[in-house]
Amino acid sequence: MVLGFIVFWPLGLAMLAYILWGDRLPGLARDAREQWNASPFGQGLSSDRGFGDVRPTGNAAFDDYRARELKRLEEERARIDEMRAEFDAFLQELRRARDQEEFDRFMADRGRGPASPGAGTPQA
Repeated sequence: MVLGFIVFWPLGLAMLAYILWGDRLPGLARDAREQWNASPFGQGLSSDRGFGDVRPTGNAAFDDYRARELKRLEEERARIDEMRAEFDAFLQELRRARDQEEFDRFMADRGRGPASPGAGTPQA
């Protein structure tokens, strides 16, 4: 810790904080997460909640519209996820083809044997 202060004071300060409060960090993180999830911001932005986990507003027309839009968005997301999977497969095939080409080139070069001493230098 003293060396941390000598070399770079924020490092020493961080080490001091860890020594003093390090045993409380897991509980502190858990408490902060619980408070965030209990807040209105955490409830609205939580990634745990899906689109189907919405409460009715009491307006039937709006609730129907929202249900249709959420269904449309889920279908669009599924379509995009499928396209991404296809693109990932395409990229994987490209990488495999490139690797095969590089391997074939290596094997062709290797088949020629070691280069002769003057092969790499231009002749006049």
